[in-house]
Amino acid sequence: MLELALRPSPRFRLWLAALAVLLVAGLIAYLVQSKAGLSVTGLSRDVSWGLYISQFTYFVGVAAGAVMLLLPTYFHHYQDFKKLIILGEFMAVAAVGMCLLFIFADLGQPQRILNILLHPSPKSVMFWDMLALSGYLLLNLVIGWTTLKSEQHDLPPPPWIKRLIWISIFWAFSIHTVTGFLYAGLPGRPYWFTAIMVPRFLASAFCSGPAILLLLCLALKKLAGFTPGDRGVRGLTTIITYALGINIFFYAMELFTAFYSGIPGHARPIVFLFSGHEGQIYWINYWMWACAGMGISSLFLLLNPQTRHHPQILPWSLGFLVTATWIDKSLGLIIGGFTPNTFGGITEYIPSLTEICITLGVYAAGLILLSVLWKIVLEVRRGP
Repeated sequence: MLELALRPSPRFRLWLAALAVLLVAGLIAYLVQSKAGLSVTGLSRDVSWGLYISQFTYFVGVAAGAVMLLLPTYFHHYQDFKKLIILGEFMAVAAVGMCLLFIFADLGQPQRILNILLHPSPKSVMFWDMLALSGYLLLNLVIGWTTLKSEQHDLPPPPWIKRLIWISIFWAFSIHTVTGFLYAGLPGRPYWFTAIMVPRFLASAFCSGPAILLLLCLALKKLAGFTPGDRGVRGLTTIITYALGINIFFYAMELFTAFYSGIPGHARPIVFLFSGHEGQIYWINYWMWACAGMGISSLFLLLNPQTRHHPQILPWSLGFLVTATWIDKSLGLIIGGFTPNTFGGITEYIPSLTEICITLGVYAAGLILLSVLWKIVLEVRRGP
């Protein structure tokens, strides 16, 4: 089916060319980093995780969000998501691929990842995270490709594929659970050291992943004439609304615990994120207030049925949601965990131009993979 991605389409080729330019720029920046080391990034002794790990964390959630299509379809026989399932599976493939690239970028020397394979340690959460992500990538690729192949020949999927789908549903919860454990298992970081970190991760994933999928499908509707189906859009929007409400509720619980308890270690990172330190304002403060404003605005727009189903307002609601969750779960999460440091000092983290270029290159790689896979899906559904 790969030949279907090569069917003539000037706009598609222009799109891939633009992404290729970003990818090349990212590769050049990565070569600079590999030669000079991580000193060209904004990382330091006090802030050892930055833009790469923050994007890794966010896109693990995007990959896990595909389960919100599988659960209603295979547990409750809700058939209105049928057109979206393969797209969701392939989006998960692209998201996990980006996660792996961000890990490579963060290691500095990519051969270090072989240590996980050559010296496996069941006591290491990173070891289990690698197994979970690799397994989820393989599951989604096999399920999506096999289902699409059956659809191309107008045949029902083979019976064994349903067993893999059931496994992938439970596996989706595991990938973000293990990622949450990477943070929640560090007692020296009060902002992360909370039992609700994993539920927060899952709630954020189950609203941001489907929201990105729905935004891309709405764009595909205008650009390629793809019709996701009104009932499917309404059903997925309802799921997004519930997940967003739960995500905001969980964060409110964190605020209550931090400030009502009066525990300084838990409250100081939140205070820093929203108001800086001793009267000094940092760039992340503006981002966090924008995050709060867009998250609450998105919730209000989605709670109202008139605005939730309005074709012009829905993309804005989803855009606000994606931006808010991206800020909160990526840079907000990382900076809040490392600031203040273990000695109570402030070390500001600002991503360097090299980090930004590499990140944009990984984004381009993920979009190229996603574009090719979705192009194949559209060509199969259009027929010969």
